[in-house]
Amino acid sequence: MQTNPRLNIRKVSWSNPVGADLRAAQQAELDARFGYADHEPGPKPSEVDTAVFLVAYDKGSGQPVGCGGLRLLDSETAEIKRLYVLPYTRGSGVASSILAALEAEAFAQGITRITAEAGSAQPDGRNFYANSGFDPVPNFGPYIGLEHSYCFAKQINSHSAAHTAMA
Repeated sequence: MQTNPRLNIRKVSWSNPVGADLRAAQQAELDARFGYADHEPGPKPSEVDTAVFLVAYDKGSGQPVGCGGLRLLDSETAEIKRLYVLPYTRGSGVASSILAALEAEAFAQGITRITAEAGSAQPDGRNFYANSGFDPVPNFGPYIGLEHSYCFAKQINSHSAAHTAMA
């Protein structure tokens, strides 16, 4: 689903070098925010457990500007992983467009619930999920018992992605 006429959002493999570079940039930013590495509990996402990974490209320049993926938790639930946009594009709708595309992919794959986590050093991420129709939920999986983790969930149906795209 293309939700932003300035973007070309493409499905790529987890091993795609552009996606890997964007994920590395995200991790470097998070390392700086948290003040240390290894701030993510549990197993890191991989090709094996990633249902879909997307990279958003600016149509005008052809440059990659963001990415995001869905990690399968069970047959009906996925967690958003590595949703990231380059700092200079923030506030321009790139993240919302990637999220809408992820929701459309989730629905197409029969996923009915998407979860997300944002840490204490990510107030922007927490606000983004809250403003995108996600509800706060008790911490799940590797986030249980972690005070610095904030978890969210959203039911996915045929109208979810369209609503997110319009937000």
